[in-house]
Amino acid sequence: MTKSRLLLITGSTGYVGGRLVPRLVNANHRIRIFTRDVSRLEGRPWLENVELFQGDALKPETLFPALEGVDTAYYLITQRRRINETDYKDLLAAENFSYAAQQAGIKHIIYLGALEETIADSPLFPHSRRLAGLALREAGVPVTEFRSAMIIGSGNTSFEMIRYLTERLPIMFLPRWAYIKTQPIAIQSVLEYLIAALETPQCRDQIIELRGPEELTLCEMIQSYAKVRGLRRWLIQVPIMLSNLSANWIHLTTPIPTFMARPLIDELRNETTLQDNKASDLFPNIQPVNYEITVQLALEHLRAGQVETSWRDALSSSLGDTVPTMLSDQEGMIIEQRQQIVSAPPDAVFRVMSRLGGREGWLFFNWAWRLRGIIDRVSGGIGLQRGRRDPERIRVGDALDFWRVEALEPGRLIRLRAEMIVPGQAWLQLEVEPVEKEMTRLNQIAFFAPKGFLGLLYWYMLYPIHRLIFAGMIREIAQKAEQES
Repeated sequence: MTKSRLLLITGSTGYVGGRLVPRLVNANHRIRIFTRDVSRLEGRPWLENVELFQGDALKPETLFPALEGVDTAYYLITQRRRINETDYKDLLAAENFSYAAQQAGIKHIIYLGALEETIADSPLFPHSRRLAGLALREAGVPVTEFRSAMIIGSGNTSFEMIRYLTERLPIMFLPRWAYIKTQPIAIQSVLEYLIAALETPQCRDQIIELRGPEELTLCEMIQSYAKVRGLRRWLIQVPIMLSNLSANWIHLTTPIPTFMARPLIDELRNETTLQDNKASDLFPNIQPVNYEITVQLALEHLRAGQVETSWRDALSSSLGDTVPTMLSDQEGMIIEQRQQIVSAPPDAVFRVMSRLGGREGWLFFNWAWRLRGIIDRVSGGIGLQRGRRDPERIRVGDALDFWRVEALEPGRLIRLRAEMIVPGQAWLQLEVEPVEKEMTRLNQIAFFAPKGFLGLLYWYMLYPIHRLIFAGMIREIAQKAEQES
């Protein structure tokens, strides 16, 4: 396929948009990104293959140059929250986009909305995504509006709510809304529909509902997730329907804040099973995958690839000589991030990183590392006895004591995967980047994907000593690199 039509993508820093862009790039489309902050796209592997326009849909003057020459626009500027009588920024943005698109001669707008549109207990104020769809049609540009059921995929709020609840709570008391049928759809299927709309003129000026192939309750989704993970969970129904109480409980037991949990619950409070066959009629070649396969794909993505996407975050572009530490939940993992500015060139810092383990040790509290190795050995693990293959050089697959080199970018990055016995999976990443002449930013990130309650208990019980050890290690790496350079 030759590059011809120019496509504009909004919402590229969001969950769906961030996955749509690379697929369109791989399909050889010409892509233009419209975003409020281009710095948030730093590190994306597709960045060199797209045009960037910085602007805000609330400022119409920034829309016109971005839309010039565009054939089709993806409108993915939405927020998962409810609106009130005075909060219409989402609607104003959609209206601005609609009229700017009409003046620019845009032929087609593709929009992703949601099925559940009614605010709990009040039919007077529909969800902002439904109103945004109406606003996009105001100027007369043909719009394909997809209204999606609950999307399931690694890292999105729906999947992470199910993941955290199932992993952390062996016994759950679930309200009545957890037993209402819905048809969750995989993110992979949603992306297929969004891309197929480009080559399906019949879908223009259509509202198309997107659902998965199975009718499931949240209770059934939790049990299916538990089955995939090899967990046993006991679910007890309670005769209540209180969304606020449920949202607060989700906030306490998962990383999902209340303001994001409440719209998720609103989606599940009303049955959203298939009402028409428009999606299958217009896109007969798309066969949405079932829920269990979707969970397997999401977990595989987490294990094999989703960690990598979590590495590129705002911390990597921090300035100054501070040593920030951040502990957070991302993509179903606990992540601790730390930085150090080093007065040495990147290659000197990388040389020190490359010698970790074996006789060199881990530079700080080596007795604690040896103690951990003894505990692991006594527990049936590998301990520290493996050492390392070469005292100076490493390659992918090398053992470094109870770690293994999982990824290596010479002069830039080392990622280690833990092979000691832990209730979950753990990684340690060290990365260097130049700041200015003879100065380097050293990034240290520890990832932990806990398995069940024991995994969380393990992390938080040992976190004080882990924090002390990792803080000391990054400091010693910096000092050693400065001395050697």
